[in-house]
Amino acid sequence: MEIISSHIVPLDLTPVRLTDYILQISEDFLPGTASRSYVKKLIKSGLIFVDGKPGSTAVFVQPGMKIEVQEENRKPVKIYNLKMPVIYEDDYLAVINKPAGIVVSGNRFRTVENALLNNIKTPTQADALHLPRPIHRLDALTSGLLIVAKTKSVRRELGEMLQNRKIDKTYRTIVMGKTPESGSIDLSINGQKALTEYKQIRTVPSLKSKWLSLLEIYPRTGRTHQLRIHFYESGFPILGDKLYGNKATLFKGKGLFLAATGLKFQHPVYNNTIELRITEPGKFQLHLDREEKRWRKYNINPDSALQL
Repeated sequence: MEIISSHIVPLDLTPVRLTDYILQISEDFLPGTASRSYVKKLIKSGLIFVDGKPGSTAVFVQPGMKIEVQEENRKPVKIYNLKMPVIYEDDYLAVINKPAGIVVSGNRFRTVENALLNNIKTPTQADALHLPRPIHRLDALTSGLLIVAKTKSVRRELGEMLQNRKIDKTYRTIVMGKTPESGSIDLSINGQKALTEYKQIRTVPSLKSKWLSLLEIYPRTGRTHQLRIHFYESGFPILGDKLYGNKATLFKGKGLFLAATGLKFQHPVYNNTIELRITEPGKFQLHLDREEKRWRKYNINPDSALQL
């Protein structure tokens, strides 16, 4: 079977069990839903290798180790009939606009992966994948740009680019509170360095949360749930976040206000720069407009309060 992802453990790592470490790096190492039970299944099935040998749940990951994952034996694909906008496509890769509310991949039918054959063209290359594969993850509730590999060699190269931080990602989000005009959040996650930079795009007053801020976000590392954790820990939880927020962050039926809106990377075959941008979902501006309108309607002295 083919090695589909490879990772070199950084030298500053504090030793940690293999299962826990894979969960920490799963954002770029294991496309799809990476639960603890799924990672253990991969290890016990002999699909995770550490320095060229099958790993075990008893292994403690040390700095400098090489961790690899082999592709699982796949059952025949049953195509999920879901239309998704294709933002970019050639014979080697594609970028789709993933809708919110659907997982990228996993042991279920309703996945982005199972819908790909219904949306992108079949590659003609000799090393074409039987089924195109997303090369990174977006949470089920997150919408936006997702890179899909169509050949085995491009899948490997894009995986290496992710690990080496050679793919720049941009997100848009609405958080509760009024953030600084720009800033960075340098806060480790599960003992690993994690860095997020952002700039403020728009702020509006809100009866429910005093202020709402529309942000553009630039993750400089790729930890699981990094953006959601960073903004929650910084006192600005993302609107609609059920996992890290609280009742005040939720708006019934609105979902999570987080979208992947930008990508920039060098094409692994053509060597040209691919730079893609999409606008955030329409619900973002609609919600901000509605909140500001309600605040002005029900606040006794709205214009003076806006100066605060």
